[in-house]
Amino acid sequence: MNDSSKRILVTGAGGQLGQEFVRLENNQDEVIGCRRSDLDITNAEQCRRIVDERKPDVILHVAAYTAVDRAEIEPDLAYAVNVTGTKNMAEAAERIGAIFCYISTDYVFDGMETMPYEVSHPTDPRSVYGRTKLEGEQIASETCSKVFIVRTSWVYGKYGNNFVKTMLRLANERQEISVVNDQFGAPTYTYDLAVLLAELVRSDQYGTYHVSNEGVCTWFEFAQTIFKEAGIEGITVRPCSTLQFPRPAPRPAYSVLSPNSLIEAGFKPLRHWKEALRHFLS
Repeated sequence: MNDSSKRILVTGAGGQLGQEFVRLENNQDEVIGCRRSDLDITNAEQCRRIVDERKPDVILHVAAYTAVDRAEIEPDLAYAVNVTGTKNMAEAAERIGAIFCYISTDYVFDGMETMPYEVSHPTDPRSVYGRTKLEGEQIASETCSKVFIVRTSWVYGKYGNNFVKTMLRLANERQEISVVNDQFGAPTYTYDLAVLLAELVRSDQYGTYHVSNEGVCTWFEFAQTIFKEAGIEGITVRPCSTLQFPRPAPRPAYSVLSPNSLIEAGFKPLRHWKEALRHFLS
């Protein structure tokens, strides 16, 4: 490592964002990826031991229980991972004086607004997933003296399962699909998010940030754009309502995140989601 580089321990290194960050090219930092098989974040003693051994400058805490619907019937497991697991990692970070960066979600809001959410907007999660992620935020902030909270939305990328990959697969299996057209948000490309996170944790601009690609769309518009940009013809996309597609966990009707906190701290917001999608598809 050179003098300015950092040793970054990444939890959840087997997931979409974790893999993206671990595999970032031209990253001048030493990155230690911990998958679930390497580190059980619900085990406080193991968290302490691994952090003490590796002595990271930064812990990028990506590991989370993200099965939004299943969380409604497995609230204890969601709590164990998202709250207790975060507490364990945050305490281990603070014990050695490491920076702690916690990845959070648009689900901490009620989704009832019509303007992009600022970081200062009151939180009011409507799902078990959202509530446990918010509690994780609060524990990270209370426990760590050097902490970043990064909320993001509609994540997709090269690794793991996501909406873009599902749409591309369905294009080969069906001639018609229905996609929800009354939920508004901003897709976030894991590559762009990972690059920004690498920049963020090298700074001392601690605080809460909203990080998504620029622009707004519905899931229906996102699907239409995926097929258009991928040059896929012969599939009909029909708009439907949330009521026509009921799920166990309520979805935010509007969860666009404002980049103002990033801009005010001197960081460049992510490019437009359509440009990011083109990059991913190419």
